[in-house]
Amino acid sequence: MLTLAILSGTNRRGGNTARVVDHIDAIYRALGQPTKIIDLAALPPEIISSSSYAETPATFKPFADAILECAGLHVVTPEYNGGVPGILKYFIDMLKFPESFERKPVCFTGVSAGDWGAWQAVEQLQTIFIYRQAHLFPERVFLPRIGNSLTAEGRIGDNEILKQLRGQAERFIAFVKLFAP
Repeated sequence: MLTLAILSGTNRRGGNTARVVDHIDAIYRALGQPTKIIDLAALPPEIISSSSYAETPATFKPFADAILECAGLHVVTPEYNGGVPGILKYFIDMLKFPESFERKPVCFTGVSAGDWGAWQAVEQLQTIFIYRQAHLFPERVFLPRIGNSLTAEGRIGDNEILKQLRGQAERFIAFVKLFAP
């Protein structure tokens, strides 16, 4: 069966993006879909060195391989200062071109503390992934004021959001299958 990767688009540990990623992962698994979480908080520190442009550290290989091997990618991104977190853009920049995303189905969920649900970050990512020749899944989910939707345990407590995320996951699985070899 095809494996989907879920990318946590920030290196902030224990934040709301990680909580949403865990929830999305649980939704896919409940649907019987194998997944792999790619957590930018686990990036090796040496990847940030400017020498990484000349020679990618061996410790980055599991991250690059996870992207190359997945059948589809679900990106969950917060919005920092009206845009994509710098670490997410850097991560994309460090991946092989064009094969990392060429013809790969990609789905987006935006997470924000503010009123817009990271729509600006998602729109920036769509531009990047179009450039990288990915197949963009058109159904995006935006989660504004995410702190209001999480329980004290960090779970999504809003049934409408859960319905949106489940629907997005179901339809993304079908979309990925359209492009499977």
